[in-house]
Formats: sequence, C-alpha cells, structure tokens
Amino acid sequence: MDVYQGGKTGNTHRVPQLPKNLWRNAVIGAAVLIAVWIGSTVFYTVQEQEQAAILTFGKYTATQESSGLHFKLPYPVQRVVKVPANLTQKIQIGYREDDRGQVTPVEEEALMITGDENIVSADAVVEWKISNVRDYLYNIEDPELFMRNSASAAIRSVMGSTKLDFAITEGKTVIQTEVKTKLEEIQTRYQTGIQIIDLKFQDIEPPEGQVQQAFKEVTNAREEKNTKINQAQKYVNDRLPKARGEAQALIENAEAEKKSRILNAEGDVAKFNAVYNEYVKNPAVTADRLILETLERVLPNAKLIVTDGSGDTVNYLPLDSFLRNPAGAKAGASGQPGAEGGATR
Repeated sequence: MDVYQGGKTGNTHRVPQLPKNLWRNAVIGAAVLIAVWIGSTVFYTVQEQEQAAILTFGKYTATQESSGLHFKLPYPVQRVVKVPANLTQKIQIGYREDDRGQVTPVEEEALMITGDENIVSADAVVEWKISNVRDYLYNIEDPELFMRNSASAAIRSVMGSTKLDFAITEGKTVIQTEVKTKLEEIQTRYQTGIQIIDLKFQDIEPPEGQVQQAFKEVTNAREEKNTKINQAQKYVNDRLPKARGEAQALIENAEAEKKSRILNAEGDVAKFNAVYNEYVKNPAVTADRLILETLERVLPNAKLIVTDGSGDTVNYLPLDSFLRNPAGAKAGASGQPGAEGGATR
C-alpha cells in the first residue's frame, strides 16, 4: 500500500510500508537456520579406519570405536576429534619416499656411529598404529615428529653398542629386534598411545666409497662361506642316514649269519652224537653204513652190489634195483637163491 504525504512546498512523495508478518517470518527463518545448524553438530560419521574422541566442554569423556552414524550433544557442549586409529601408518628413517616412488636420502638421520667407532648408514621403516586415542591426543603434541625422534634414538642406541662388522653382516635381524624392543619401551614410558607393529632395516652399510666396496667384498665372502657350509651340511644330512642304514643292514646280516651258523653247528653236533650213540651199540654195522652212505654221496650214479666172497658161487644183492623198483624187489628177493640172508656185504 502506498501512502502519499504532502509538505510545505506542496510536493508529494511515496513512503514504502513493510509487509505484514515480516518480523514473524524472520524469526521463524532464524529458528530454522539455528535448528539446521544444531542438527549438523548433533550427528557425526566415523569411517572404518577411524575412531572418534568425544570432548565435553573441551574435556575427553569417551571414545567411539564403531564406524557409522552417531549422536552427540550439540556444539559447543560436545565436539568430536577423529583419528585414523585402525590404519597402519609408516614412517621412514634415513630417507624419504614420495608418492611417485622417488627416494631421497636424509643423511643426518641415516649416519651414526657404531660401538667400534665406525660410521654406518642405516635406513629403516617403522610401522605403527594408534592403540589409545586419549593418550595419543593428550600426551604427545606432534605424533609424527615424536615417532621419528624416538625411532632415531632407539636405532642410535643399539648401533652405539654394536660393532660395524656384525651390523653389516649377520647382525641385521638381531639389531631389528633390539631396536623394536627399545622403541616399544619409549612408547610405554611416555604413554603415547602408539603401538609399534614392525621395524625393518632397508640397508645397513658403510658410507659410500672404497670403504663400502671393501665391506661388500667381505660380506660376499662370508655369504659364500655360509653357502658352502650349508651345501656341506646338506651332503652330510643326505649321506649320514644312508651310511647308518647300510651299517645297520650289515649288523643285522652278520647277526643272522651268526645265528644260522650256530644252529647249523648245533644240528651237526646233534647228528654226530646220534651217529656216535649207534656206533657205540654196534661199531661194525655203523662203520659199514657210514661207508655205504659216503659212497652214495660221492658216486651218486654208481651201482651198488653186495656180495659174499666166502665160496666159489658169487651171491650178490642188487640194491640199486630194489631202490628203483621196491615192488619188484620184493618178488625178486623171494626167488633169488642167496637173497634170504646169506649176502650181507
């Protein structure tokens, strides 16, 4: 609606008038904006690799470990601080590697003095994750810097008590274990809320130059020595069981031969004793029997004829015919003149 007002000059001008319910609509709009803002601060989302610390009036009160959509009191009563607690993180000591895989050495971290006062260059990778969100947020100010400094301190402490020769040859695994143990002790002592997953050395070697080449030659010689020792041990492990088996087989064969000879000897003794007992009873008959059995063994194809040379008529007993034909021998024995008992030899 337009209102016209006059003045002393007689000119008139139009004065704008505010619409009805303007203030009410403004209040409603402001209330809606405040409600939307409060709603945006009430709900929050936690990702799979994250955990959230709940702060009430700036003081830590709880940790939300499960992922998804969650509710909290509106800001400024409560606020949320999210950290990648379920994500394994890495930090390089002695070098830096960018996203393109390009490596840049950091000599002030890599170079250190060994226990025998030599200089060595050591590059390592530390894998870690957050184990306690509260300690992680409140006990250390810069977690990455703290991890780098504590890892360097642990490495230098172990290297300072280790000889260079051992460090660059077979001592790498031992040094890794000791450094990891010291690094875990530091995290526990300062309650950083950080868990050390693993620590691995990339290189432990002297500085570049002639010294490094000389130590590489020493390392190669020791590796070749260990290779030959392993090959010799492999040969021993292959031959020794076979030799033991062959020795055991010879022993068992000898035992079997021993038992066989003992049994044969006992059998010969029993046989001799049996013959001797018969000989004692009738020496002549036993002697003739032994002679005949010996002749049978010596001359298996000979014909044996027993005769009686006491008279002019030769009476003989055809033993070979009896042995070949026992049935006919009975009939022939009844018709032979001297078969009834005269011929004995």
